[in-house]
Formats: sequence, structure tokens, C-alpha cells
Amino acid sequence: MSKYQVDQIRNIVLCGHGSAGKTTLVDTLLSRTGAVKRQADVDEGTSICDFDEEEKQHKYSIESTVTHFEHAGKHFHAIDTPGYPDFIGQAIGAMRGADTAVIVLNAQSGIEVNTRRVFAEAEKAGLGRMIVLNKMDSDNIDFPALIETIREVFGSTCQLLNVPLGQGGDFKGVAGTLNVPSDTSGALLDPSEMSEALLESIIEVDEEVMERYFEGQQPSQEELSRLIVRAVAEGTLIPILCCSGKTGAGLAELLDGLGMCALPPGAVRRAAQDAEGNEVEVKADPAGPLVAQVFKTRIDPFVQKISFLRVFSGTLREGETVPMVGQRKGVKLSQLNHAQADQLEPISEIGPGGIGAVTKVDELETGATLGEVAMPRIPFPTPMVGLAVSPKSRGDEAKLSGSLNKIVQEDPAFRLDRDAQTKEIVATGMSELHLQIIQERLKRRDKVEVDTKEPKIPYRETVQAGAEGMYRHKKQTGGRGQFGEVHIRMFPFPKNTDPEEFCTKARFPSMREFHYDEENNFVWIDSIVGGTIPSNFLPAVEKGFKERISRGVIAGYQVQNVGVEVHFGKYHPVDSSETAFKMAGSMAFRNVFQQAKPALLEPIVKIEVTIPSANVGDINSDLSGRRGRVLGMDAAGGGMQTITAEVPLAEVMTYARSLSSITGGQGSYALEYSHYDVVPGNVQQEIIAKAKLEEEEEE
Repeated sequence: MSKYQVDQIRNIVLCGHGSAGKTTLVDTLLSRTGAVKRQADVDEGTSICDFDEEEKQHKYSIESTVTHFEHAGKHFHAIDTPGYPDFIGQAIGAMRGADTAVIVLNAQSGIEVNTRRVFAEAEKAGLGRMIVLNKMDSDNIDFPALIETIREVFGSTCQLLNVPLGQGGDFKGVAGTLNVPSDTSGALLDPSEMSEALLESIIEVDEEVMERYFEGQQPSQEELSRLIVRAVAEGTLIPILCCSGKTGAGLAELLDGLGMCALPPGAVRRAAQDAEGNEVEVKADPAGPLVAQVFKTRIDPFVQKISFLRVFSGTLREGETVPMVGQRKGVKLSQLNHAQADQLEPISEIGPGGIGAVTKVDELETGATLGEVAMPRIPFPTPMVGLAVSPKSRGDEAKLSGSLNKIVQEDPAFRLDRDAQTKEIVATGMSELHLQIIQERLKRRDKVEVDTKEPKIPYRETVQAGAEGMYRHKKQTGGRGQFGEVHIRMFPFPKNTDPEEFCTKARFPSMREFHYDEENNFVWIDSIVGGTIPSNFLPAVEKGFKERISRGVIAGYQVQNVGVEVHFGKYHPVDSSETAFKMAGSMAFRNVFQQAKPALLEPIVKIEVTIPSANVGDINSDLSGRRGRVLGMDAAGGGMQTITAEVPLAEVMTYARSLSSITGGQGSYALEYSHYDVVPGNVQQEIIAKAKLEEEEEE
């Protein structure tokens, strides 16, 4: 890969809603540029990008796929991503490998629910953005209305780089708007009218050129080539291109447009953190310090672990041992590869801007940084839909655990937990569909079938008031007994409270030290004076707290946002032990928690529902019935509206079925974790009663 200079490399990620034709587009570009010699078809199961068995069966992408091709002296890495919100984690990871997000729309369907999400994620990632209107050969496209909607939703910086000539079965190609051809017959909009707005979006980034332009002097082609990249980088221009991946019309112009507008590696400003926490600018310099980040992991049955990484600075060389952030020892990269979908080609080095694959390095995980400075973490979404899973066949417990851990490595939007009470493995994903695909992969790849229980809502327990109390653990059964007494004060510890600022001598005069557990937002303060609990027993008290936090108090759910001060206790020189103080800590926590106005918290999700305008009233009414709060509504084009709301996760676990019923299958939606909120009293009583009933049945 080192044969390419940094300014010759273009890294693009194709993203958008499902069925926009992203995979077909990439397949066709690979074939057209000669990067792949065979024809590919998603529907026939011969796609280059959708090579996984589940993808072939379902005929849609489930994972991101790295490919590469060359055009007009430039080397492109094109990363195809899934379009359904259930697999959004794959698209977010892929964005870390790219410099430009190519947002693909189905021209007939317009802006769909996941289009908005990936557009926003690309903006947050600081990427340049381009829009491709695919499937221009479809019928019933209102092109002027579509462009108007795109500008309403994504801003006036969205400008046409070309205009379709004909549509539906008559779509024969495109006419450029930067250099307008003499023959524009059949154009759906006048290219000359589009040209001026496009030009102004480009030259806006250079005051000198803009002044000359308004004085009547046209910018040169060289100036436009330079400024168009800068305009995309600064966001004053989001180019729109039109094509049909199926018929090939407009694809030559799409390739040229990508070559003209996609950003080189040095155009996106990136920063990392050094060991002292200072921000360090990362420059695309082959001789600079090494900075590379893993953005995707795949477990291959034959090659085993494959880590896909992007080099931002410096050069990776085959056989080198390189430092890794967070590891005392470096890692040896025995084999570097160039990836063409599922095919790996060995290479000797990867320079800045390069994307490669490293095999069989167990220490590498998605998000890991190679080098001396740390790239920002990748903001993967929080999975919220859980299933209790167990192997169908006895004796497959270890096999299931190993297989699930492989998927955790591959999929950062998938999480595994073990329920402390039931000892069940709880698999948590983005949706029912996400978990269904994981079950299919377990069965196909690892020959493990699972039994599942209904999705579990990750409720949490907390307190809403302060309280204090104690517990004395005393047991005498002949011989040495057990004795430990712990006195505590408990108080709410709100989310985002800084423990350093909160835990002060002014607030806790006898404080000796405090411990903070970030995962559960739990703080406990040691205010023991005079050795009423010997220091060697305090870790056991803390362990008792943490065990009770994981088990819950009122309904068996994990505790969060709570603080505890241990201020007094008693011990016995013979009968006191770690076991006794652990039990005393756990029971003191339980007793005081019940006096501190305990409450259940439930996860609230942000939901975006795109539906026909005729169904708006029905959907608003349905969301209100689910305890939802509508935040707003936007036009999505094509007679569609997008409703944004906040709603408890418990109310939308099986929302797909209801939405399909209300809209006749024309609606779509996306969920994103927002925050936790207190469960209303009547609902809380039902949840607690159900938890107690389940506990009694298990006993």
C-alpha cells in the first residue's frame, strides 16, 4: 500500500437506510474499475460485499465490509455498511476508518429513518459528506420535491453536482452542473440554474476567490479542484450525485465525482490524547509517530481473528513490534494484509491513510490504538434489548460461552452479562432482529443452538432520599462465632456528579478516603474513626456493598446512583472475620436502602418513526398510549413524516409488529438509548410483584 502517496488515497464509507442499494453500488464499482473480475448480484447471493451466509440468506448487509479499487490515479477504500438501524454499530465503527461519508438514498423512498441517523453520526465524526441518489431508474420519483426535502432536512449546503436526464425507464444518464454540457435535453432540473448555487458553495471557503467571482472573474479549474475538497471538509458543500447502481447510468460520473470531492486523509482534522491527557494533533505523515486504530473485528473460521485498522500517522511494517495504548508490552504484527471483502492479500507495510487487516493478534480489540497516543473511543450505541440464553444440549455451556465471546469481539453493540441471581447468561443487543441474527450465526458457524427467554428490560434500582441505619451480624454455633457490625448513611448520588468535588471534608468531616465505582455510579466513603471497624475488614464491607448492588434490593435489579458513608461499627477480637463483615455490609445496605425512598429506574429510548403522512395521528396516539413524549415532527419527503419521541424501552420492545399493523408495512423506526428515568408508581408495583413471584417460583 506504500506505493500510494497520502494525497492519492481516498477512504469512503457508504451508509444509509436499508435497501438504498449501497452493496449493489459497491459491487458494481469494483467490477467497473476492474478491481474484481466477476459479476455480482445481491439477490442471487453472489455479492462481493455480502459474503457471509446470513447476509446471503437474508439478502441484506449485516456487517461492514472493506473493499478497494483504483480510479483516475487515486486509490479508494470503500467500506460498505448495513442499512438497518439494528446494525448501526457496524456503520459507526466503519466511519472511524473513513474520511468521507457517502450517504446513499433510494431516490424513490427519499429520506428514511436511518438516513438521518448516519448523516448525524458522520457529522459528529467530523467526516466530509456526499449524497448519492441511487435507483434513479425507479418509477414515481418527484425529483424537484426530493431535492427540496433534502435541503430542508440536511441544509442548503446540499448542492447537485449533476442532474438526471430522464427518470424511471427513461433514465439514461446525468448532466454535470459544474461544467454544464451543451445538450441537457430530458434534465429534471435546469443544470445552469444549479450551477451558480454550486459554485458559490465551493468558493465560499476562500474570500479572495469569492471577491473576484462577484467582480465577474470566473475561478479557474485548478482553483475549483482545490476549493471543492476544502468546501466538503469545512461543510459548506455537500455534493449530490445521481445514478442507478443496477443499470450503471451515472456511475462513470459518480466515480469522477468521488475522485473530485472525497477528502484525502490529511483533510480531516484528528486529535489524540498523550499519556498526560493532553490533546495531540495527528497528522497524515509517513515519517510521523505511529497512530493507528482498530475499527472492526471479524472472527473467521479459518484465519481466526482479523483486526481491521486505519493508519492515521506513521507507517506500520510487517514483522514489527509496536506499542499499544493501555498495554505494557508491545504487540507483534507478523502479517499485514490488504482486504478485498473476504479476500486477504499480504502486504509489507501500511502508511498514513491506509486501511489494512492484521491477523491472529489476540490483544487487539475494536477501538484499540497502536502507538504512544490514544485515539478517542468509538461511540458505539448502548444495546438495550436482552434475552436470557442457555444451550439446548447439555454439556454445551462452555462451547456457548466461547461462541458468544467471539461475537462480543466482533460486534461492539452486543453485550454479555451473567445474572447474579439466576446464573443465566443475558445477551443484550440492539433489537429482536439483531439477537435473531446472532442466534443464526451461533447455529451456523459454531453449531450451537440456544433456548431463549423473553427479552429482559435492564431496569435499575436507586434511592430518592437519605437514610441511616446499621446491621449486626452475629452467629454462635459452637466454637468460633461470627461477629460484625456496620453503621451507614445512604444518600442519592446523581448521574454526572463529580466524585472528587462531592467527596470533601466539608461534606464528610471524618472522611479518610472514598472509593468510586464508575459502572454503577456508586461512591462509598470511609469515615471510620478510632478503629471501630479495623482497616483490614473494610474491603470486606465494600465487597458486601458491591454484591448487594449487583443483586438488587427491591426487585432484583442492579443498583446505581447511590452513595454510602460508613461511619461506625463494632468488632470482636476473636469472632470477627471478613465473612462476617461482608455479610454485615450487605445487610446494612439492604436495610437502609429500603428506608431511603427506593425507586426503580427504567431505560428511556429516543425513537424516530418514519410513516406515511396519513398515519401521523394514529402513531402519535399510539406513542402516547405507550407513555411516550413526542418531541417533534419533520417532513421526510415522498408523503412521509418522521416523528421523534422519547418512550420507555419496555413499551417498544416489539414495536415493529405494531408499526407494521398501523401503517400497512410502510413504516420504519430507529431506537437509540437516551437516559434512565423513575418508573411511575403503579408500573413499579407491577414490576416488583412480578419479580417476587418469579423468585418464589424459582425457590
